[in-house]
Amino acid sequence: MSHRVIGQESLDAGSPSRSGATLDRLSSVIDWQPIEALLLPLYPSAKGEPAWPPLAMFRALLLAVWHDLSDVKLAEALEDRASFRRFCGFAVHEATPERTAFVRFRRALIAQSLDGRLFEAVTKQLKARAITVKTGTMVDATIIASASKDDDEGRWVKHQSRRAVHGFKAHVGADADTALVEAVSVTPANIHDGREGPAVLPDDPGEVFADSAYRGQHFAQAVRAKGGVARVAATGMWGRDEAETLARLAAWNAPIQRVRARVEKIFGTWKRSYGLRRMRWRGLARARAQVHLTATAYNLKRSLHLQPV
Repeated sequence: MSHRVIGQESLDAGSPSRSGATLDRLSSVIDWQPIEALLLPLYPSAKGEPAWPPLAMFRALLLAVWHDLSDVKLAEALEDRASFRRFCGFAVHEATPERTAFVRFRRALIAQSLDGRLFEAVTKQLKARAITVKTGTMVDATIIASASKDDDEGRWVKHQSRRAVHGFKAHVGADADTALVEAVSVTPANIHDGREGPAVLPDDPGEVFADSAYRGQHFAQAVRAKGGVARVAATGMWGRDEAETLARLAAWNAPIQRVRARVEKIFGTWKRSYGLRRMRWRGLARARAQVHLTATAYNLKRSLHLQPV
């Protein structure tokens, strides 16, 4: 299937707004050609109506994350907003995709497992451009409610005094210095954090900061195998003197909690700003795609704060 040719008319729409200027910066934060190359196999057939350019569609999905837009709202915004058109490569007066085009594109992404590969390709470039030298990794997980309690691939989980939630769990490994998300795994919500933790450990993770859910040899051995050192919060320590033991416990946990608290800001951004309070679609594969798109969009925005002005 051939691709439509877009952006042939003038893209000039006057002086960009503040949000438009941010999108212009995001357009140049990475080299998009390798991303486009990953997307080209999506429409291998030479027959049929010309498809929308895959890179334009992928960029549109990133816009949907940044602005918490449904497919319907995304289609409407692309019609009206010059900055959105410019970011995706559409000229001022040409047609833009309808809602169903985004549904088909996302389905194709999931069918070929490209959501994870795109996240890795974007993140690899951003990590290479980061100025800081890696010294540590934060590992944590967050529960995300399913789109429907009838989703057979979601699971119920109850955490301490909170109400039970039916959904999925996003496990994350993030750089302790830059707060860029380096690895993501999505599971049903009842999978224990420590069990899935090794799946989100990058190579040479440095010191690995995690809460008490990651206690145990399973996670500690995985950290050592990657060449890292586990820094896991403790819930208790042995000692004859209670005051002295509590002081040692606090001294051990304080630096760990100070670092790993940054991962909560990542989850907060995902849920408050990017609409990840609940999955938009049913099924584990779609949940995984939504988290990968969210993590990709987050990393791109985060990278703007890591570059010198």
